[in-house]
Amino acid sequence: MMTRKFSDLRCGQSGSFTKTISECDVYGFAGITGDFNSAHINRVAAEKGVFKQRVAHGMLTASLISTAISTDLPGPGAIYLSQSLRFMKPVFIGDTVTATVEITELVPEKHRVRLRTSCTNERGETLAEGESFVQTATD
Repeated sequence: MMTRKFSDLRCGQSGSFTKTISECDVYGFAGITGDFNSAHINRVAAEKGVFKQRVAHGMLTASLISTAISTDLPGPGAIYLSQSLRFMKPVFIGDTVTATVEITELVPEKHRVRLRTSCTNERGETLAEGESFVQTATD
């Protein structure tokens, strides 16, 4: 993890975080959040559903964006202020998801950063996309 000063940030910079989603991740997320939707944790029920197999929670996928922000860009000390998000495709157990953030706007007087955010799988498919706004540590 690299701590960046606000003055080191530039529009167009990007960062990312990649993780393969495991069955353990899905069960752990269900336990933490209390979201025990059968689409996530019940193989038999999920096979009868729209995706024909279990899917990861959308917010589990979105949480990887937070990891990209806090560990890569802008980095440690960044505080989430807002996130818009649109889910495009499901994430299946075993998918490798890359969350990418790209700086689109800098607000120097408040040390804030607007980021284009996206999650893609190993096949290059867009899973989710949106925008976040974060407060960075001051110089």
